[in-house]
Amino acid sequence: MTLYKTISLTAFLICLIILTYHFIRLIRLGSPKDYSSKRGNLKSAISYSLTGAMNPLKKESAYLHFPTYTAGLLYHSGTFICFALFFLFLFNIGFANSIQWILIFVLIASGLSGLGIFIKRITVKKLRHLSNPDDYISNLLVTGFQIFTLVMLVKETFSPYYFIFVSLLFLYLPLGKLKHSIYFFAARYHLGFFYGWRGIWPLKSHGQIK
Repeated sequence: MTLYKTISLTAFLICLIILTYHFIRLIRLGSPKDYSSKRGNLKSAISYSLTGAMNPLKKESAYLHFPTYTAGLLYHSGTFICFALFFLFLFNIGFANSIQWILIFVLIASGLSGLGIFIKRITVKKLRHLSNPDDYISNLLVTGFQIFTLVMLVKETFSPYYFIFVSLLFLYLPLGKLKHSIYFFAARYHLGFFYGWRGIWPLKSHGQIK
């Protein structure tokens, strides 16, 4: 294994250890304490929070901004693909040329989506006022990750730059907003718990609340 790969693997392990600490901390905190009278089914509500409630038609922030929502889906899908490809690159696992070209086109779309989201954050006044440096850094790192992966698919000699950049991403991931890769699930759990306890979720056929 080359020095660059060793550095990136070390960075990944550091990232994994810190994220594991956050995960264990979340588990130890337990469920929220709610002192109101329980009216609903928590199991169904939490399940709904992770499934039906994610439907863009149920989320005002999604169906009123559908292009951005779609770009976000592409962006996150591209990120998941890049993480999978990192391990394939790390252990020199190859794949067919047809798959390579599909991945190239997917990463072009996801990378452009990331750049579009970044530009929107800068140019839209409301988003700009809600943003902080971590928002911009996180976006640039993940978008860069997709671009570097794209170049790596085309030109393997780019690998030293790729693995160094990925190392930086892994070291930053558990420190900034990117650690929502862990906290996302806790947030959905708490949301399902809150509305499930009150009997609001899952939505009933009458008087639905969006």
